[in-house]
Amino acid sequence: MRTLQLPLKDNPYTINIGSGLITDDALYRPHCRGDKLLIVSNDVVAPLYLEKLKTTLVEKEIHQIIIEDGEINKSKTSFFKILDYLVENQFRRNDTLIALGGGVIGDLAGFAAASYQRGMKLIQVPTSLLSQVDSSVGGKTAINHPAGKNLIGAFYQPAVVIIDTDSLDTLPQREFFSGLGEIVKYALLGESRIAQLLQSEQQKIFARDKEVLQEIIYLSCQMKADFVAQDEKEEGQRALLNLGHTFAHALETMTGYSYYLHGEAVAIGILMALDLSQKKGLINSDLVTQYQNLLTALNLPTSVVPELSADQFLSVMKKDKKNQTSAYRLVLVKGSNTDCYCILHEEDDQSLIRSVLQHFGITG
Repeated sequence: MRTLQLPLKDNPYTINIGSGLITDDALYRPHCRGDKLLIVSNDVVAPLYLEKLKTTLVEKEIHQIIIEDGEINKSKTSFFKILDYLVENQFRRNDTLIALGGGVIGDLAGFAAASYQRGMKLIQVPTSLLSQVDSSVGGKTAINHPAGKNLIGAFYQPAVVIIDTDSLDTLPQREFFSGLGEIVKYALLGESRIAQLLQSEQQKIFARDKEVLQEIIYLSCQMKADFVAQDEKEEGQRALLNLGHTFAHALETMTGYSYYLHGEAVAIGILMALDLSQKKGLINSDLVTQYQNLLTALNLPTSVVPELSADQFLSVMKKDKKNQTSAYRLVLVKGSNTDCYCILHEEDDQSLIRSVLQHFGITG
């Protein structure tokens, strides 16, 4: 097992990464101080891991809620289903909620934990690659709104993160590749070891080699933990972790949270951010081509399939929660192929963003 510390002033916690951790009771015990546990999972993950987890926590009064799989269910309906259950079963603030699943479950259950009695104990047990490298760490919790992704939520840190790499064995192929889309972000943010592994160890990655994946997960969590420790509430540099996400969130919203997986949308969003960076003269076309080829090699989409309206797309982007002024707040890439880095940028030239959308077939 490998561990990382996220040294927040008010709520430091440990990120545990390894094989067989879902059933390691020693990782849960220090954080389950109340009498009751509520495990929130979905109808894909629960049949695989719920009973194993319940057997690990036998000394507690265990409850469960199963949410239907899919981003579309990260909704106010699911949110209130969890809250109603907590109220009806008289959970207390010192009881524990365990999020067992991917990013949807982690965000949804995390927001419920943040909201119930102004905050109950939360344990994140991410089971998808995307949630293991990103959403389970850092305390972002939320639900979606028809007008935009993650518009309703809170920063709420878990007591511990337990990443069992064995859960990747049962992850559907499309979900696995979606996780790689989020990992590419860390390469562009400057994690050279991840960039090297994505280029040179693709066959081992596709074969889900435990050693290589554990290294990638560790490096991703380490980079994210560093950003979060410096800027917990995303008031500055943590926003760089949103590379490609403003475009991606609009894409997910425009397609009803049901066409693209999050990592697939992020892959397209990264290319849109690179295209805009090139149009502004911050990078050359070689870097765009390099990452387009990498994303293609990782079986991720690099173009927009549904027919979408540019006017509506821009309108959704305008509602993005990261915007601080009337301009679009974006993360762009600057530098050369061998030495690139990310910057925060306020873009007020709507016609320039429209030209990016048109390049990806989004017109009208």
